[in-house]
Amino acid sequence: MELFHSVMVALLCCNLAYLAISRLRVLIRLTAVQGALLAAVPLLFSGAAAHGHALALSFAVFAIKGVGFPWLLARTLSRLEVNPVVEPTLGFHLSLVAGVAGLLFSLWLETRLPFPPGVFPPLLFPAALTTIFAGLTLVVARKKALTQVIGYLGAENGIFLLGTPLSGQGSVWLELSVLLDVFVAVFVMGIAIHHINKTFESIDVGRFCSLRD
Repeated sequence: MELFHSVMVALLCCNLAYLAISRLRVLIRLTAVQGALLAAVPLLFSGAAAHGHALALSFAVFAIKGVGFPWLLARTLSRLEVNPVVEPTLGFHLSLVAGVAGLLFSLWLETRLPFPPGVFPPLLFPAALTTIFAGLTLVVARKKALTQVIGYLGAENGIFLLGTPLSGQGSVWLELSVLLDVFVAVFVMGIAIHHINKTFESIDVGRFCSLRD
């Protein structure tokens, strides 16, 4: 259980780092770290009773979230003629303060919701909710489309983490189908960003405000 708590703390640190990093390549590497940590969660949650379902799910999460997604993001970044510095609409300090506020709210909410006993181990619910919050913050508080894709992935990681307690109910096919859907979504978004970059001078979504009829 101590190792499980350490993984949860590491995920919380990743969430706060998401909001403070100013380089796209570092942000992509952090996405790989988060994916690897998520891959360990089903095994640690199952503990000594880990079975084929948990092993298959952990392997799929590591392959897709820890390797596949970061590789696609890094490949997309290398093909785009884009400034590698993250451009925020909300400053890094304010984003970090918002992340800490989201963490504190998650810890408070955990004490207020009437969860059935034993469903959520300590720190799992705050880590999941903070992961969702950090991902959504990236979507709305950063200008580059690639950063918003990373935020979308972060929010989906939080949703996956919330569903981890249900992974022992034999729902592996549903979970793998969700992972496949997200994989396709990221693939499509990568293609879209590539074509947007080829057609327009910038992938800064803030420039939509300057469009005229």
